[in-house]
Amino acid sequence: MKLRLSLLFWVGACTLIFAQDNNFYQVVAEQGDGIFSLLRKQGLDPAKHYGTFLELNSDKIKEGSALKLGEEYKVPYASDSFKKKGVLVEAVADSEAPIFNAELSQMSVKSDKLKDAVYYLIVENKVESDGSFTKDTAKRLAAELMEHGAQVYVMGEPSNSNASKGIMGEYVKVINKRYLQNMGKYQRVLLLRAGDLSQGSALDVAVYHYNKSEQGQRFAHHIQNVFKQHSVSNTNVDEASLIFEDENSLYLAKNILPAISLLSLESSSKTAQSKISLKTNKTKFANMISNGIMNDYADLEFEN
Repeated sequence: MKLRLSLLFWVGACTLIFAQDNNFYQVVAEQGDGIFSLLRKQGLDPAKHYGTFLELNSDKIKEGSALKLGEEYKVPYASDSFKKKGVLVEAVADSEAPIFNAELSQMSVKSDKLKDAVYYLIVENKVESDGSFTKDTAKRLAAELMEHGAQVYVMGEPSNSNASKGIMGEYVKVINKRYLQNMGKYQRVLLLRAGDLSQGSALDVAVYHYNKSEQGQRFAHHIQNVFKQHSVSNTNVDEASLIFEDENSLYLAKNILPAISLLSLESSSKTAQSKISLKTNKTKFANMISNGIMNDYADLEFEN
């Protein structure tokens, strides 16, 4: 009996030590690092995790928040880290990596408005050379949503710029898997599709939804309304909410579990009568989309 108790105590002690070791990881302090800057660079809210950092490194921090250059410090693992809140998903391999790295030091928590929201962003560029605008917009949009508490998954692009039904199937698989993992939360998919974008030109933005999805239509409607409020176009904005017709969009809409909307981007044309015209300002464009997304979430929360 004594031997059995001793073994149980030893196993329990080892388990506790192992768990404690897995509550943190180590980083090396760089030139100019203090506690706040180091935590920010790791995607953590300094105000929230300052105390935990002090506890983990009590043997190394003697005065104030100064850190020693080249010294290793323990950083707590945290579910609210921007490294975990923003994830780039490689669909074929179903692997994950943080969306942001060097940019983390510039990000900060703005609110928890979207703390129970999960978004999946898909970028599809029909013309490979013109993909930077939509990629940058998706990253800016992801950052804005994350800073308000959302979980964001960005789908990595296929090697072929023209997305096939095959890669759409991979998107369905990885999105549905994460949808089930986040069951009970508000979840939406936004597809950004870029056509032939000319450098510095105005954009025609069309907002699409699946006609059999009330949530998707509502999601598109809120995004559309923000464009209506800010657009300088004389286009009848009621015509700008269109129905999925192409094969890829319909395949996604019919097979993924979350509701989906599509923003289609083209260089402005005088003949484009059913689209909203917008100058190609990435920051403004991303902010308008995020405002529409947050309005959809807030409206749903208000109804509930």
